[in-house]
Order: sequence, then structure tokens, then C-alpha cells
Amino acid sequence: MKSLKLGITLVLLTSLFACNTQQENKKQVVKKQLDKPNIIILLADDLGYGELGSYGQKVIKTPFLDEVVKMGMRFTDFYAGTSVCSPSRAVLMTGKHTGHLSIRGNKGAINGKWDRVPLQKDEITIGEVLQDAGYQTAMIGKWHLGVPEDTSTWAKGRGFDYAVQEQWGEDKNGKEIDERVHWVNNNQDSIFYNYNNYQCLDEFRTNFALDYLEKKSEEKPFFLYMSYRIPHAHEFFLSKTDLYKDKIEEWPEIERRHAARITMLDEQIKRLFNKLEERGELENTLILISSDNGPTAENHHDYKFFNSSGGLKGYKRDVYEGGVRVPLIAYWKNKIKEGATTNFPAAFYDVMPTLAEVAKTKTPSNIDGISFLPHLLGKEQKQKHEFLYWEIQEGQSVKGFRQAVRMGNWKAVRYADNYHTELYDLSKDLYETTDLSNEHPELVAKANTILKKESKVNPHFPFSGGVFKK
Repeated sequence: MKSLKLGITLVLLTSLFACNTQQENKKQVVKKQLDKPNIIILLADDLGYGELGSYGQKVIKTPFLDEVVKMGMRFTDFYAGTSVCSPSRAVLMTGKHTGHLSIRGNKGAINGKWDRVPLQKDEITIGEVLQDAGYQTAMIGKWHLGVPEDTSTWAKGRGFDYAVQEQWGEDKNGKEIDERVHWVNNNQDSIFYNYNNYQCLDEFRTNFALDYLEKKSEEKPFFLYMSYRIPHAHEFFLSKTDLYKDKIEEWPEIERRHAARITMLDEQIKRLFNKLEERGELENTLILISSDNGPTAENHHDYKFFNSSGGLKGYKRDVYEGGVRVPLIAYWKNKIKEGATTNFPAAFYDVMPTLAEVAKTKTPSNIDGISFLPHLLGKEQKQKHEFLYWEIQEGQSVKGFRQAVRMGNWKAVRYADNYHTELYDLSKDLYETTDLSNEHPELVAKANTILKKESKVNPHFPFSGGVFKK
């Protein structure tokens, strides 16, 4: 009997030793890659500047992200590519501002109709840049930069080794695609999102991310672009939830569900951080958390109910601050100073050059962004923008063409159908309440020169190039 007990003890000790050895080997592999850290972008969909506790939200609970802010850097003056999904994401992926891109709105003139315009093949993506730098790359979630009938425009064909994405519109046979279907590496044998089985769509997607982290190669650094769907105001993206059930009588149901979505996003991001910690990879990973544009006012949601724009003027599709200013949280353990807050002005088109510098590689020569890596690391930031630029074309009329430029603390806004350039001093008037254009004609002239010069004519968008005369 004693010999049997001894044998069992030896087996257990051997198994425990083997398990510990595997864990140590895994950590040693991670240590080998410290010169090239892992990189993650976590992008929310329509998350407003004021919808996180760390950005002033008083009601919606985001406890984990508020803790991440304490461990990283919070940007107060960070901007999306523009104020609607597709062109904003194109800016993020290419390092070009909207005036230089093929995509200026969710739809444009193409093939004789008003439809989705894909990224052009000569518009190099972050995925392609990091692939060339030796990274394994993954994109999970909302791509929104391709067309359904051409899979070469999907994420898998644009720099991502592994891609799980939704798609919508009509396929090459004219059949409507169900956007709940998730295509894995463009495979017809795809996976259907059954919303009855999950708390929310992003729980479903986060499962793919956790699985990817387990199965990816340990010999190369990774880049993960995690493109969430929260808090985009589509009902089927959220199953029944008890979150904020104490507010059922007090809040309209659409607002309760909106708040629940954001809290659920917080929970899913926590799951991802926990997995990285469990694998010993969190310390060697730079993580950027942001949103593709300002808060939504769709599906009967009132963006003022939770002060979603943080009091800023406008919302999704506007080029006022509420439409383009978004949260940015940067986390990199032992690299970025904990609890830092910065008003350094930066935008989506700065992300590519920043990540390229992190990966010790080069960017395409024709981008508009600058690297803000020195600022993240607490070093001297020599490169700075002379101005930040946005444009958007929503719909086919002149009313939908909008431009804006920030020059230092001065912000010029031009809604084409008004044929007038507004001017605001953000240092004194963050909420853009007082148009000072009549008092500073020289600044208006400077702004108009930039607006004309930066908007290159694009055949897909009829008002590109600017609208300055009736």
C-alpha cells in the first residue's frame, strides 16, 4: 500500500512539474520578444466621448476600463478619422486623413449607383505593414472597408492572417447576406451568431479572440485588431439582460439597453486582459482602446440621455467635437506612466506610424500621420501636427458634405450647404457655442486654404475638393 501511495505521489509531482515547466517555457518564449511587443487595438462602435466613467460618465458603469485608465494614459484631445464608421476606420487602417482616401462616407458613387466603396489595393493597411515586420495578424469583428461581392476587399485579403468578420449587402449572385453570419477567413463554412446563446454579440466575438490567443504561434509577436459592435444601436446585438434592472421603471427600455451594452463591453475587454495576464503576455503588449466616431442617435436612442458626448456639440455624422472627439486609452505595462492624462492632440491617422515605430518598421511614404510613441513613453515629442483635418460625405446631396480643421486651439467647421466657415476657440469654447469667424477673417482664410487643399477630388464623392460657392 505504501508503495502504491508513493507511486501516486510521484505521478502527481511529475505532472505538476511538467505543467509548471510548460508555463515557464511559454513565459520564456514571450521574454524573447520584448524587442517587438504584441499590439492590440480595441475599437468600440459609436462610443461617445462621455460614455466611460474615466471621461465623466456618471451613470453607466465601466469599472474595468476605469481601472485600465489608472494603469495607463488617458487622451483628452484624441480624434477619430471622421464622424461615421467606414471612412473613420479607413483612416485608422491607412494612416491617411479622409481628404486623401478612397472612402469618404459609408457609401459613394460606384458602378452607376450609390453603394459601398472599398479600400483600394494601393492603400496599405496597418495589417500589411505589421505583417511585413514579422507579426502574425488577426482581425475580429466589424471590418466595413470592403464590398460583399469581392472577398479580396475583406480583412483576410488586406493584411490579416486570421479574420472573423460580419458582412452585409448582396453577394456576387445578388443574394442578401445575413450580417449575423461571421465569415472565418472568408470561408463559406461560416459561423452564425445566435443571439439567444450569448449576453451580447461582443461576447461571441471575444470568444474568437480568446481562442486565437491560445492557438496562435508563440514564436512571433501578434497584432490583434478587435473591432467591437457595442454600443451601436441595433437591437439584435443584445440579448435579454438584467443589467440596470433597477432602472426599468425609470429609464426608457432603449436607454437601459444602451447602458447595458456599454457595461457589457467593459466586461468583454476585462476577459481579454485576463487572458493575456493568464498567458504571461500582458506585460509585453501595447493596447489602444478607442471608438470609431462620436455617440449614435439612431434607433430612437437619445444621445443626450446619458450625456454621451460629454457635453460636446454634435454626435455621429457631425464634424463638431461631439462627432469626432473620442476616448483613447493607451496601456503598456512598465512603459507608459500609470495614471497619466494628456491633452496632446492626435488622430486615427497617427496610429499606423506609432505602431510602425513600435514594431521597428517603416510606413508608406504618402501617409498623413505622425508617431506619438515618444509621447506615450514620456519622451520629447518632436513631431507635431500643424493641423488636423476631417471630411465626410453622407448621402448624395451637398447637405451631406462636411469639413473641419483644427489649427492649434482654433477649430473651423464648414457644412457645405451653409456656404460658410464657422470658427471656434476651443481653449475658451470647447462646446463650440460662439462662432468667431467675423472677428478673425485671417484665420478663416487660413482654414479655407487648408479645406480646399486637403480635400483631393475623388470620383466616388461628388463634393470632394470642397464646396465654396453656390
